Amino acid sequence: MVLPLEGLTVVAVEQAVAAPFATARLADAGARVIKVERPEGDFARGYDDVAAGQSSYFVWLNRGKETVTLDLTQAADRAELEALIAKADVLMQNLKPGALEKLGFERARLRKSYPRLVTCAISGYGETGPMADRKAYDLLIQAESGLCSITGGPSEPARVGVSIVDVATGATAYSAILEALIRRGVTGLGADISVSMFDVIAEWLTVPLLNHEGGKTPKRVGLAHPSIAPYGVFHSQDQVPILISIQSDREWRDLCRVFIGQDEMGSAPAFATNVMRVRNRAETDALVAEAFAQHDGEAAIALLLKAGIAVAQVNDMAGLSAHPHLRRIRVESPNGTVEFPAPAPIFADETRQYGAVPALRLKT
Repeated sequence: MVLPLEGLTVVAVEQAVAAPFATARLADAGARVIKVERPEGDFARGYDDVAAGQSSYFVWLNRGKETVTLDLTQAADRAELEALIAKADVLMQNLKPGALEKLGFERARLRKSYPRLVTCAISGYGETGPMADRKAYDLLIQAESGLCSITGGPSEPARVGVSIVDVATGATAYSAILEALIRRGVTGLGADISVSMFDVIAEWLTVPLLNHEGGKTPKRVGLAHPSIAPYGVFHSQDQVPILISIQSDREWRDLCRVFIGQDEMGSAPAFATNVMRVRNRAETDALVAEAFAQHDGEAAIALLLKAGIAVAQVNDMAGLSAHPHLRRIRVESPNGTVEFPAPAPIFADETRQYGAVPALRLKT
């Protein structure tokens, strides 16, 4: 079976998470991805050692790639990179802004020399502006963008529990590259793409930003929703934490009738609309909490499902590891087979195979 990007070559001068996330997807889709590492290797190789003695980050994000080590301070290695680019369809890089240009790989020259080449540069804050030269990593951008200010409980801001800025940036770069490849199929011309981590997460923060600028600055509410109620965690009689989400006034009426057992509260003026339930959040949550206290966890979930209410258990990583909906893939690595969660897309007419994780190739 022919994969969508089979026959395309990607050269990736990359490190850490954001760019490798994008190129891993390109490799999954059949592209040949040549990862260019510094002589000591991508520093993500040393982030941890939990995946068969290897970095979980590196194993996850570098499956299916080839690797070559180049010291780009050396003329011979720069010439080798030039030769790789000359045969490539895509050049991905997430070095510090201007670093590749200083080595002689100016994007204007590359566009002139290789007009079909799609280049994608990932940076922290873009290529212009007062912070363009700063180093940027996931948590730094979480903090700088204001994401941490709306994450966590009331007492203090918090980091999102995964590298959300890196992953979001990688996904954005991946989709932009695919757009550019589609356009190239029409025009025959490549593209010069820039993606900044700050821009990506700023767009994702549109709703809280517009709320702030509209006079309703979001507050940290922990496992609850700042603008919908009831939408949060409640505890059953046997102290099982259960999260529910009421998305409409109709669902609220169903909850009152079937679960709370007070049909009249569904249309009571203090609770009839989401705006009023948010305004009276303490009273709304108290009403729901009282109903939860009447049932054990299993009975509560069964009754909520009967009412057509969206419900979830509050799992930890042990819960995810044993979850009936967790799909896994197996990839080979220098230290043996590693299993981890499968990429989400499922193509009905194909079974994806995932390539091995490359060992660091030391130059002789």
